[in-house]
This record gives sequence, structure tokens and C-alpha cells, in this order.
Amino acid sequence: MDYLELIKRPIEHDLLDFIELFNQSLTHEDGLLSQALSHIRQRGGKRMRPMLILLMAKNYGEVSTVTQHAAVGLELLHTASLVHDDVVDESTERRGQASVNATYDNKVAVLVGDYILSTALLHVSKTGNQRIVEYLAELGRTLAAGEILQLTNIQNQEISEDVYYQIIKNKTAALFEACASIGALSAGAGEADVKRAAQFGQDLGIMFQIRDDIFDYYDSTEIGKPTGNDMTEGKLTLPVIYALNSHPSEPMLNLARKVKAGTINPDEIAVLVEFTKEKGGIAYAERRMKDFRSKCQLFIDENVTDADIRQALTAYVDFIIERSK
Repeated sequence: MDYLELIKRPIEHDLLDFIELFNQSLTHEDGLLSQALSHIRQRGGKRMRPMLILLMAKNYGEVSTVTQHAAVGLELLHTASLVHDDVVDESTERRGQASVNATYDNKVAVLVGDYILSTALLHVSKTGNQRIVEYLAELGRTLAAGEILQLTNIQNQEISEDVYYQIIKNKTAALFEACASIGALSAGAGEADVKRAAQFGQDLGIMFQIRDDIFDYYDSTEIGKPTGNDMTEGKLTLPVIYALNSHPSEPMLNLARKVKAGTINPDEIAVLVEFTKEKGGIAYAERRMKDFRSKCQLFIDENVTDADIRQALTAYVDFIIERSK
């Protein structure tokens, strides 16, 4: 089944308008900045977050210029955060192509990220909606706080599922939550509807991140990051956290500590990955993902009346679960 086609069906023309406005926002006449922005534009992606904004706006009313500027503002904020994250993480690749910092250098990447962030603020100001401006500003704070929490958690010897959820709520889930909320706000939804939309977005985002984390335990050239990459970066994700807490093993805990210390080698990562699989870490993460899927479906059943939007949002949830990268 082509989930993306089903997702796009009710918002096909709106999505084209978004892409045109977004690409315009990442265009500049000056040499180096023009090159760097063009490099970022080529990444494209599936536009999952803007599509969620458009669908939620359509669910509660209509897609308007307010919706479009809000969607561009949010996607630009997300793009800026990724450019800066690649500098922090010293990443050389993003979505299968060289990162900005790898193509140019850290100075250029930081400044390009700052330029994109300012452009995000410009677009969100054009909504003329104080709530949306505040929401986007708060999202920027939350994303930065999430990154700092993740960095400090690397030094934390505790291996906690609660901390894992706290981190992803401040990162991936915060983005999806903002998309759903801002989409609803842009269409004039009431406070109760915006709150329900926010919870739906958060549940989507948690599910999205768990799926991403599961990918890290398998070899694949399609995913765009090496197997065990999270552990190489000092991160312990849900599958291994569950395995370590449900089947305590001092040798495996020592390896987990080496992950956090940044001293683990590829052979040791392979041992920890195998332990995670054997002790049901992947199966547990998949169960948790399905729990969030049920919550998302309940929101759709209770809050979406239009048949096309229902089908699109159901396909959206299914795509997150079923995607292969």
C-alpha cells in the first residue's frame, strides 16, 4: 500500500504551495550562502511534518496563508536545528548526503543555521497569530533543552526508561506535537481541540523515534546511518535500556557504561546489540510503539470526521510504523 499517496491526497495542492514557499525561503543571491542553502534544499525529504500541519488544519477548518507561513516557519526551525545538531554531533552525513559542516566547515554551518532560524522567525511573524509565534519560540527552546539533556545524560550512569522518554519528548515528539497544534491553531480550533491535537502529535513523535531507534539494531544501506551509530555517539535507546533493566548482566552493564564514556569499540557494540535482541529489547520497543499507535487511532476515531482526512491520518500512523527508513 502506498501510504504517502494516501497521506497527500487531501492536501496535494496545499503541499505543492508549501514546497514552493519553503524553497523560496531557502534561496539567496550571495555566493557561499546561496550554495549552502541550495545544498540543504536538495535534501527535500518526505515532508512528514509539514504534511501533518496541513492535515490538521484541514481537519479543523481550511489551509490558509497563516497555515502555510506557520508550516514553513516550523520546517525552517527544524532544518536549522538539524544543521546545528550535525555540528554538535560532528556528523558528516544527513539523509544520505554530506552534511553542511562536512561540505563547508563548522563556522559556515553555524552561520547558515542561524540564517535559517531567522528566516523561520520571519515566516512565523507573517502569520500575525501571537499564539503560533509563541508556540514556535517555545519549540526552539524545547529542542535546545532536549539536546542539552541528551548530552548531560551521556554522563549519567543511570540507565532509565523515564529519562529516555523525557529526551525524546523534548526532541522528536516536540516537533510533531507542535505540528499538530499549530495546524489546529491556524484553522481557528478551540483550546480543547488544540490540546487533543498536541497529545496526538506527541504520541506520533514518540512512535516515530522508537521506530528510528529500532533501525539502529539492523544492517541496512537504506536507513542512512550505520548500525550501532547511536551507541557510537554515546546514546542508549529503548531496546537496550529494556534489555539491561529486565535482564541485569554486569558484563553488559559494563559495555553500556563504555557506550556512555565513548570508549566502546565496534566489536563490543555488536555484542551489546546481540544481547538486546536475545533479551527481547526489539520486541518490547515494538510493543510500546503499538501502544502509542492505539492512542493515535483513538484520537482519529474521536476527532476526525472527514473520510479523506481520516484515511490520510490513519495512513500517516501506519507509515510511521511500517516505514523501512
